[in-house]
Amino acid sequence: MADVKLTVAGRPYDLHCADGQESQLLQLAAVVDEKAREMPGGTEVRQLLFAALMLADDAQEAKGKAEKAEPQSDSLRAAVALAESREATARDELRGALAREQAALKELEAARHAAPVSAAPARPSNDRALLQIADRIEALATKVEQIP
Repeated sequence: MADVKLTVAGRPYDLHCADGQESQLLQLAAVVDEKAREMPGGTEVRQLLFAALMLADDAQEAKGKAEKAEPQSDSLRAAVALAESREATARDELRGALAREQAALKELEAARHAAPVSAAPARPSNDRALLQIADRIEALATKVEQIP
């Protein structure tokens, strides 16, 4: 047990407390002393009574604020859980899309190696149609590149 000397409302007090709790007790006594000194005049008992009442009021007000904040924190916890769930779902969907893309690339590469491209002799009548198709493809490619 530790011995602590306090002064509250101008009066000294000798108290015992658990070892290591001395600084906490001194801080609490300073708060009570400050409240007691806010009541000028009157007796020491009256000062301590009003200090106790003011501290009890502060404690009750803090408890009310904590009770009001608790439902909000429950709502925030639920929102965080929902966001985490959506993130996990989106991550899974992204992995699936990536796997499908990789499979499509492998198929494309396999098809490219399996069937050699042989250029058929183009007929002059087809040249004009092929040029129009190439122009359309280039226009679509330009539009696709502009999409964010």
